[in-house]
Amino acid sequence: MSSSLPHGFDWGLIRSFLAALDQGSLLGAARVLRISQPTVGRHIAELESQLGVVLFERTGRGLLPSATALQLAEAARGMEAGALQLARTLSGAQTQTSGSVRITASVPVAVHLMPPLLARLRQALPDIQIELVSSNQVSNLLRREADIAVRMVRSDQSSLVARKIGVVGLGAYAHKRYLARHGALRQPTELLQHALIGSDADPAILQGFQAMGYPVSRASFALRSDDFLVQWQAVRAGLGVGFAADYLARTEPDVVQVLPGLLKIPPLPMWLAVHREIRTNRLIRAVYDFLAEALPHVI
Repeated sequence: MSSSLPHGFDWGLIRSFLAALDQGSLLGAARVLRISQPTVGRHIAELESQLGVVLFERTGRGLLPSATALQLAEAARGMEAGALQLARTLSGAQTQTSGSVRITASVPVAVHLMPPLLARLRQALPDIQIELVSSNQVSNLLRREADIAVRMVRSDQSSLVARKIGVVGLGAYAHKRYLARHGALRQPTELLQHALIGSDADPAILQGFQAMGYPVSRASFALRSDDFLVQWQAVRAGLGVGFAADYLARTEPDVVQVLPGLLKIPPLPMWLAVHREIRTNRLIRAVYDFLAEALPHVI
Protein backbone atom coordinates (compact mmCIF):
# COMPACT_ATOMS: atom_id res chain seq x y z
CA MET A 1 0.00 0.00 0.00
CA SER A 2 1.41 3.39 -0.93
CA SER A 3 2.62 5.59 1.95
CA SER A 4 0.47 8.59 0.96
CA LEU A 5 -2.83 9.15 -0.74
CA PRO A 6 -2.64 10.18 -4.40
CA HIS A 7 -3.39 13.72 -5.46
CA GLY A 8 -7.06 14.18 -6.27
CA PHE A 9 -8.13 11.23 -4.11
CA ASP A 10 -11.92 10.88 -4.01
CA TRP A 11 -12.93 10.54 -0.35
CA GLY A 12 -16.42 9.49 -1.45
CA LEU A 13 -15.01 6.09 -2.46
CA ILE A 14 -14.48 5.32 1.22
CA ARG A 15 -18.23 5.02 1.77
CA SER A 16 -18.50 2.31 -0.85
CA PHE A 17 -15.44 0.52 0.55
CA LEU A 18 -16.79 0.45 4.11
CA ALA A 19 -20.26 -0.60 2.98
CA ALA A 20 -18.79 -3.46 0.95
CA LEU A 21 -16.61 -4.49 3.88
CA ASP A 22 -19.53 -4.46 6.33
CA GLN A 23 -22.06 -6.12 4.02
CA GLY A 24 -19.67 -8.67 2.49
CA SER A 25 -20.98 -8.14 -1.04
CA LEU A 26 -21.43 -5.52 -3.71
CA LEU A 27 -25.17 -6.13 -3.73
CA GLY A 28 -25.47 -5.61 0.02
CA ALA A 29 -23.39 -2.44 -0.18
CA ALA A 30 -25.54 -1.12 -3.03
CA ARG A 31 -28.70 -1.65 -1.00
CA VAL A 32 -27.30 0.17 2.04
CA LEU A 33 -26.00 3.09 -0.02
CA ARG A 34 -29.04 3.10 -2.32
CA ILE A 35 -26.94 3.10 -5.45
CA SER A 36 -26.51 0.47 -8.15
CA GLN A 37 -24.34 -2.60 -7.72
CA PRO A 38 -22.16 -1.72 -10.76
CA THR A 39 -21.52 1.71 -9.22
CA VAL A 40 -20.22 0.14 -6.01
CA GLY A 41 -18.06 -2.19 -8.09
CA ARG A 42 -16.58 0.75 -9.99
CA HIS A 43 -15.88 2.57 -6.72
CA ILE A 44 -14.00 -0.40 -5.29
CA ALA A 45 -12.03 -0.87 -8.50
CA GLU A 46 -11.14 2.82 -8.63
CA LEU A 47 -10.06 2.83 -4.99
CA GLU A 48 -7.85 -0.20 -5.59
CA SER A 49 -6.35 1.49 -8.64
CA GLN A 50 -5.64 4.75 -6.83
CA LEU A 51 -4.09 3.01 -3.83
CA GLY A 52 -2.25 0.36 -5.88
CA VAL A 53 -3.53 -2.51 -3.75
CA VAL A 54 -6.07 -5.34 -3.87
CA LEU A 55 -8.80 -4.81 -1.30
CA PHE A 56 -11.17 -7.72 -1.94
CA GLU A 57 -11.04 -11.19 -3.38
CA ARG A 58 -14.22 -12.00 -5.29
CA THR A 59 -15.60 -15.39 -4.29
CA GLY A 60 -18.83 -17.22 -4.94
CA ARG A 61 -20.05 -16.23 -1.48
CA GLY A 62 -19.22 -12.55 -1.85
CA LEU A 63 -16.21 -10.39 -1.06
CA LEU A 64 -13.26 -11.57 1.02
CA PRO A 65 -11.27 -8.60 2.37
CA SER A 66 -7.50 -8.69 2.02
CA ALA A 67 -5.14 -7.99 4.91
CA THR A 68 -4.57 -4.55 3.42
CA ALA A 69 -8.32 -3.88 3.39
CA LEU A 70 -8.56 -4.71 7.07
CA GLN A 71 -5.68 -2.33 7.80
CA LEU A 72 -7.31 0.38 5.71
CA ALA A 73 -10.65 -0.11 7.44
CA GLU A 74 -9.47 1.34 10.76
CA ALA A 75 -8.28 4.56 9.15
CA ALA A 76 -11.35 4.67 6.93
CA ARG A 77 -13.70 4.42 9.89
CA GLY A 78 -11.83 7.28 11.54
CA MET A 79 -12.36 9.35 8.42
CA GLU A 80 -16.04 8.42 8.41
CA ALA A 81 -16.44 9.43 12.06
CA GLY A 82 -14.71 12.74 11.37
CA ALA A 83 -16.93 13.44 8.39
CA LEU A 84 -20.05 12.69 10.43
CA GLN A 85 -18.85 14.94 13.26
CA LEU A 86 -18.16 17.74 10.79
CA ALA A 87 -21.64 17.34 9.33
CA ARG A 88 -23.19 17.48 12.80
CA THR A 89 -21.17 20.54 13.71
CA LEU A 90 -22.16 22.38 10.55
CA SER A 91 -25.77 21.36 10.98
CA GLY A 92 -25.74 22.55 14.56
CA ALA A 93 -24.22 25.89 13.59
CA GLN A 94 -26.96 26.31 11.03
CA THR A 95 -29.93 25.21 13.13
CA GLN A 96 -29.23 25.75 16.81
CA THR A 97 -31.01 28.51 18.68
CA SER A 98 -29.30 27.99 22.02
CA GLY A 99 -25.84 29.08 23.13
CA SER A 100 -23.93 32.32 23.62
CA VAL A 101 -23.78 35.42 21.42
CA ARG A 102 -21.22 38.15 22.12
CA ILE A 103 -22.34 41.74 21.50
CA THR A 104 -20.16 44.83 21.69
CA ALA A 105 -21.56 48.34 22.05
CA SER A 106 -20.43 51.78 23.18
CA VAL A 107 -20.67 52.41 26.91
CA PRO A 108 -23.84 54.59 26.81
CA VAL A 109 -25.59 52.15 24.49
CA ALA A 110 -24.54 49.15 26.56
CA VAL A 111 -25.56 50.76 29.85
CA HIS A 112 -28.80 52.53 28.90
CA LEU A 113 -30.22 50.96 25.74
CA MET A 114 -29.20 47.32 25.85
CA PRO A 115 -30.44 46.05 29.25
CA PRO A 116 -34.16 46.68 28.59
CA LEU A 117 -33.81 45.18 25.12
CA LEU A 118 -31.95 42.16 26.45
CA ALA A 119 -34.72 41.63 29.00
CA ARG A 120 -37.16 41.38 26.11
CA LEU A 121 -34.76 39.16 24.18
CA ARG A 122 -34.56 36.84 27.17
CA GLN A 123 -38.32 36.43 27.14
CA ALA A 124 -38.38 35.75 23.40
CA LEU A 125 -35.27 33.52 23.24
CA PRO A 126 -34.64 32.10 26.74
CA ASP A 127 -32.03 29.58 25.56
CA ILE A 128 -29.61 32.25 24.34
CA GLN A 129 -26.99 33.70 26.66
CA ILE A 130 -25.61 37.16 25.89
CA GLU A 131 -22.06 38.35 26.48
CA LEU A 132 -22.19 42.16 26.43
CA VAL A 133 -18.92 44.04 25.92
CA SER A 134 -19.27 47.66 27.03
CA SER A 135 -16.51 49.56 25.25
CA ASN A 136 -16.01 52.64 23.12
CA GLN A 137 -13.27 50.80 21.24
CA VAL A 138 -14.24 49.25 17.91
CA SER A 139 -14.04 45.48 18.37
CA ASN A 140 -12.71 43.40 15.50
CA LEU A 141 -15.46 41.07 14.35
CA LEU A 142 -13.08 39.31 11.96
CA ARG A 143 -10.98 38.18 14.92
CA ARG A 144 -14.17 37.06 16.65
CA GLU A 145 -13.80 39.56 19.49
CA ALA A 146 -17.57 39.81 19.14
CA ASP A 147 -20.34 38.30 17.03
CA ILE A 148 -22.42 41.47 16.68
CA ALA A 149 -21.36 45.11 17.05
CA VAL A 150 -23.49 48.20 17.61
CA ARG A 151 -21.37 50.99 16.14
CA MET A 152 -21.57 54.68 15.37
CA VAL A 153 -19.29 54.24 12.36
CA ARG A 154 -19.76 52.00 9.37
CA SER A 155 -17.34 49.15 8.93
CA ASP A 156 -15.29 49.26 5.73
CA GLN A 157 -14.46 45.53 5.86
CA SER A 158 -16.08 43.73 2.94
CA SER A 159 -16.46 40.48 4.87
CA LEU A 160 -18.80 42.15 7.36
CA VAL A 161 -22.48 42.89 6.93
CA ALA A 162 -23.33 46.41 8.16
CA ARG A 163 -26.87 47.73 8.40
CA LYS A 164 -27.80 51.30 9.27
CA ILE A 165 -30.65 51.08 11.75
CA GLY A 166 -31.17 54.76 12.48
CA VAL A 167 -29.58 57.92 13.81
CA VAL A 168 -28.90 59.05 17.36
CA GLY A 169 -29.95 62.63 18.05
CA LEU A 170 -27.55 64.78 20.09
CA GLY A 171 -28.08 67.93 22.05
CA ALA A 172 -26.77 70.25 24.76
CA TYR A 173 -28.33 69.56 28.14
CA ALA A 174 -28.32 71.00 31.65
CA HIS A 175 -30.10 70.25 34.90
CA LYS A 176 -32.92 72.56 35.96
CA ARG A 177 -30.99 73.39 39.14
CA TYR A 178 -28.01 74.61 37.10
CA LEU A 179 -30.20 76.77 34.88
CA ALA A 180 -32.00 78.20 37.92
CA ARG A 181 -28.63 79.38 39.25
CA HIS A 182 -27.09 80.58 36.01
CA GLY A 183 -30.02 81.51 33.80
CA ALA A 184 -31.42 80.12 30.57
CA LEU A 185 -29.40 80.27 27.34
CA ARG A 186 -30.90 82.22 24.48
CA GLN A 187 -28.22 81.95 21.80
CA PRO A 188 -25.32 79.56 21.10
CA THR A 189 -22.62 82.15 21.88
CA GLU A 190 -23.82 82.20 25.51
CA LEU A 191 -22.41 78.66 25.89
CA LEU A 192 -18.98 80.26 26.31
CA GLN A 193 -20.20 81.94 29.49
CA HIS A 194 -21.24 78.67 31.14
CA ALA A 195 -19.51 75.72 32.78
CA LEU A 196 -19.04 73.27 29.96
CA ILE A 197 -18.69 69.50 30.28
CA GLY A 198 -16.80 67.68 27.55
CA SER A 199 -14.21 65.14 26.57
CA ASP A 200 -10.55 65.04 27.48
CA ALA A 201 -8.53 63.19 24.83
CA ASP A 202 -11.44 62.83 22.40
CA PRO A 203 -11.48 66.05 20.31
CA ALA A 204 -15.00 65.64 18.87
CA ILE A 205 -16.78 68.25 21.02
CA LEU A 206 -13.90 70.71 20.78
CA GLN A 207 -13.84 70.34 17.01
CA GLY A 208 -17.60 70.85 16.90
CA PHE A 209 -17.25 74.22 18.61
CA GLN A 210 -14.37 75.19 16.34
CA ALA A 211 -16.41 74.22 13.27
CA MET A 212 -19.07 76.73 14.40
CA GLY A 213 -16.37 79.41 14.68
CA TYR A 214 -16.31 79.57 18.47
CA PRO A 215 -12.90 80.21 20.11
CA VAL A 216 -13.07 77.24 22.47
CA SER A 217 -10.05 75.46 23.96
CA ARG A 218 -9.59 72.68 26.50
CA ALA A 219 -9.50 75.31 29.23
CA SER A 220 -13.08 76.28 28.33
CA PHE A 221 -14.39 73.08 29.90
CA ALA A 222 -15.06 72.96 33.62
CA LEU A 223 -14.98 69.15 33.49
CA ARG A 224 -13.26 66.94 30.96
CA SER A 225 -13.73 63.18 30.81
CA ASP A 226 -13.66 60.66 28.00
CA ASP A 227 -16.21 58.55 29.85
CA PHE A 228 -19.59 59.57 28.47
CA LEU A 229 -21.38 58.31 31.55
CA VAL A 230 -19.22 60.53 33.75
CA GLN A 231 -20.17 63.48 31.56
CA TRP A 232 -23.85 62.57 31.83
CA GLN A 233 -23.74 62.15 35.60
CA ALA A 234 -22.05 65.55 35.86
CA VAL A 235 -24.93 67.06 33.90
CA ARG A 236 -27.42 65.32 36.21
CA ALA A 237 -25.53 66.67 39.22
CA GLY A 238 -25.98 70.25 37.97
CA LEU A 239 -22.28 70.88 37.29
CA GLY A 240 -22.84 72.55 33.94
CA VAL A 241 -23.88 72.18 30.31
CA GLY A 242 -22.98 68.92 28.63
CA PHE A 243 -23.60 67.11 25.36
CA ALA A 244 -25.46 63.84 25.25
CA ALA A 245 -27.64 61.56 23.19
CA ASP A 246 -31.32 62.38 23.25
CA TYR A 247 -32.15 58.86 24.45
CA LEU A 248 -30.15 59.57 27.62
CA ALA A 249 -32.01 62.81 28.27
CA ARG A 250 -35.36 61.06 28.02
CA THR A 251 -34.45 59.09 31.14
CA GLU A 252 -34.06 62.20 33.34
CA PRO A 253 -37.04 64.63 33.43
CA ASP A 254 -35.10 67.25 35.43
CA VAL A 255 -32.46 67.55 32.69
CA VAL A 256 -33.60 69.78 29.84
CA GLN A 257 -32.24 70.62 26.43
CA VAL A 258 -30.70 74.03 26.04
CA LEU A 259 -30.90 76.01 22.80
CA PRO A 260 -33.32 73.57 21.12
CA GLY A 261 -33.54 74.35 17.43
CA LEU A 262 -30.70 76.87 17.68
CA LEU A 263 -27.71 74.63 18.30
CA LYS A 264 -27.33 72.31 15.34
CA ILE A 265 -25.42 69.16 16.30
CA PRO A 266 -25.30 66.54 13.52
CA PRO A 267 -26.83 63.22 14.62
CA LEU A 268 -24.75 60.06 14.76
CA PRO A 269 -25.68 57.10 12.55
CA MET A 270 -26.08 53.77 14.33
CA TRP A 271 -24.88 50.65 12.52
CA LEU A 272 -25.41 47.02 13.31
CA ALA A 273 -22.42 45.04 12.09
CA VAL A 274 -22.04 41.29 11.94
CA HIS A 275 -19.81 38.71 10.28
CA ARG A 276 -21.14 37.13 7.09
CA GLU A 277 -21.48 33.88 9.06
CA ILE A 278 -24.92 35.24 9.95
CA ARG A 279 -26.12 33.69 6.71
CA THR A 280 -25.61 30.17 8.10
CA ASN A 281 -25.68 30.66 11.89
CA ARG A 282 -29.25 30.76 13.14
CA LEU A 283 -28.17 31.60 16.67
CA ILE A 284 -26.44 34.86 15.68
CA ARG A 285 -29.14 35.55 13.11
CA ALA A 286 -31.88 35.39 15.75
CA VAL A 287 -30.14 37.98 17.97
CA TYR A 288 -29.22 40.19 15.01
CA ASP A 289 -32.79 40.23 13.71
CA PHE A 290 -34.11 41.07 17.18
CA LEU A 291 -31.73 44.01 17.60
CA ALA A 292 -32.35 45.26 14.06
CA GLU A 293 -36.07 45.45 14.82
CA ALA A 294 -35.84 46.74 18.39
CA LEU A 295 -33.04 49.32 18.39
CA PRO A 296 -34.63 51.83 15.96
CA HIS A 297 -37.54 52.28 18.41
CA VAL A 298 -35.37 53.31 21.38
CA ILE A 299 -32.80 55.67 19.84
